Amino acid sequence: MNQLNGYDYEDLEPGMSASFAKTITEADIVLFAAASGDNNAMHINEEFARSTQFNGRIAHGMLTASVISAAIAGRLPGPGTVYLGQNVRFRAPVKPGDTVHATVTVKELHPEKRRVSLTTVCTVNGKVVIDGDAMVMPTSARDHQK
Repeated sequence: MNQLNGYDYEDLEPGMSASFAKTITEADIVLFAAASGDNNAMHINEEFARSTQFNGRIAHGMLTASVISAAIAGRLPGPGTVYLGQNVRFRAPVKPGDTVHATVTVKELHPEKRRVSLTTVCTVNGKVVIDGDAMVMPTSARDHQK
């Protein structure tokens, strides 16, 4: 671990994984709608959302996916990591009050550019709600020697 309590590129190995969990609250949904401008009735209008296949409001997909970002920034590789890209597949809805567990796993190291491919999965009560992959650039031990 480095001085930021994260992993430098040189510390990483395929198969390493870490998780982060967050309960999605009413406040999270309202604040995300305000910050993003995404005021879709599926997220903010309970009466409308009850008339849909989801039988109630659901969290924004990107709000749910942000738990992956928290796992990357706070756990693996950790602080100082630059997020380069993310592919997500939304598998199931997340409702207010659900606890999202994001797990990131080192899939492959790319030494020529100091990049790391991660697999990413979010679950609620053991059910996959999002899966995908991410590309990140963690800190390097060489960065700390300057």
